[in-house]
Order: sequence, then C-alpha cells, then structure tokens
Amino acid sequence: MSSDQQTPLPQQTTYIALGIDAGGTQTRWALATKDEQILASGTAAGLTALQTDNAEGAQAVHQVFAGLAAATRSHGQVSSIRAGITGFGGDAHTLPDMLADCFDLEKEQILVSNDIEIAYLDIFKPGTGYLIYAGTGSIAAYIDGNGEFHRAGGRGYLLDDAGGGFWIAREAMRKLWRAEDEHPDHWKNSEMAKRLFKLIGGNDWNMSRDFIYHRSRGDIGKLAMAVAAAADSDPVAMAILQSAGKELARLGMAMCTRFGNKPIALSGRVQELHPAIVESLRLHLPPEISLRQSTCEAHFSAARLAARQLKKQS
Repeated sequence: MSSDQQTPLPQQTTYIALGIDAGGTQTRWALATKDEQILASGTAAGLTALQTDNAEGAQAVHQVFAGLAAATRSHGQVSSIRAGITGFGGDAHTLPDMLADCFDLEKEQILVSNDIEIAYLDIFKPGTGYLIYAGTGSIAAYIDGNGEFHRAGGRGYLLDDAGGGFWIAREAMRKLWRAEDEHPDHWKNSEMAKRLFKLIGGNDWNMSRDFIYHRSRGDIGKLAMAVAAAADSDPVAMAILQSAGKELARLGMAMCTRFGNKPIALSGRVQELHPAIVESLRLHLPPEISLRQSTCEAHFSAARLAARQLKKQS
C-alpha cells in the first residue's frame, strides 16, 4: 500500500551572533550572521555591571537581557554573544550567568568585557592609538600590541568620570544651588537654571533632591543636554562645557605620558552636546597629537566579534 503523503523536512535552524553595547543611558544590540553581515539592531534600557551588586539592580539587568532574548528570537537561534557592559570589572560569573540563563546558552558561548574594549576595537587596531570615550561617564583606553588593556579614568560617577554627561549635570546642579544659597531666586536670571528646572519639574529644592538622589545615573546624565542648550547664552554653562573638554584632554595626556604620543579618537555622545567641548579638548592637547571624532557603533563591532566566535563553534 502506497501513500502520497510525505514527511515534512525539519526546518533548518539559523544560528546567529549577538553583540551588546550596554551603557548607563542606553543598551544597543545587533545581530550578525556567521559571515558577519548585520541582520538587525535595536535598543533597550540602559544598564551597568554595578547594578548586579544588589538584588533590585540585578533583577533590572536580568529583565533587560530577557527582553533582548525575546526581541532576537524571531531572527534565529542566538548561539554566540559578545557583550561590552559599562562598569564591568572582571566578575567572571554574574553577567555571563544571566545571559546564559536568558538565551539558554553555555557560558563558553558568551564573552563579557568592559564596553570600552569593544569600542576601542571598533576604532583602532591594537597598539595604534588612544580612545577617549565620554558618554554618561568618561574613560581613556589603549589596547597594546600584545592585546593588554590599559585605562585612564573610568572610575565611576562617585569618584570621578570628569567630562562625562553625569559630571556635566552634577557640576551644573552644584553651581545652580550654590548660586541660590547666595542669591535666592538667582535661577530666574540663568538660562541654564531655567532649562534644568524645566527638565526636573520645578525650582523647589525638594524636586532637585528627589531627582538627583532617586533617579538613575543615566537620567541625571541627560541633564547635560540642558547645559549644552544654554551654553551660547549662559557663561556658566559654557564654562562647564569647556571644563569638560579640559578634563577629557587630561585622560588622553595620561595615556601619552605612559605610552608615548599616538593619535587620539574621541567617541561617545558627549561630543554631540556642543562644539565647545571638542574645541576645549583640542586646545588642551599638544598640537602634534592628532585628534579625530568618531561615531562609535560598538554594538555592530560586538556582533561581528561574536560572529567570528560563531564560526569557530561550527
């Protein structure tokens, strides 16, 4: 007895690689095929490795990773992950364990590093230059010819991160409230103060206190946009941005002092705030050191790095 029915062939699974670039303000991700072609990309809520130090923060990070797993599932089976996460200091278990759980992978298929390492490799070959990265925080990075990572800055917002978005916002709020201490209602004559209070929700100290002490580092960093918007008409705001550029130059010069003069690239969203930041940075570097601005797409770089690992697995 014969039958015309045929057993359907199982659908072939598409194995793909995921790159993650996570910062305090935003997490960017990209998917790549084995041949390093970008399939898709997107954004998610910001996160830092420091959040895993407490249960509430760890749960928030896990939720972001779970959301990424859901968002990428329709494109294929993620089988390799390269993640660059701000604040990562070498904890070899917590974040890889979370990713392994959310994506149902073995930890051998996951590589987590500081986000700045991936950003560096997106711009320079090892040993060829220095990267100053200024987003919510700030850091300078150098990967030498032997692949060893070196840093200047990047100590976190409580200790330093001078020149980054959080630092700019904190400096502005500090100056604003010192002026109020000395001359109540001074904010009415300050374009920067008016813009800051508009974002915070009011000019009452309680509102500022609640915003600064209860909102995320990324949310506070966004106040830097108000400082930049006021800079052309507010000398206090302009001085803060110029100081930010000087602080970023210090990071680059720290690297030059240690490893010799090399080209410097500036990346990160702070450079987009106002030209005064880059102008001040250039002013505080010796003229013989070249400086260029770079729009870092580290999530794409991370995806391509993950794709190379995917090739090794197959």
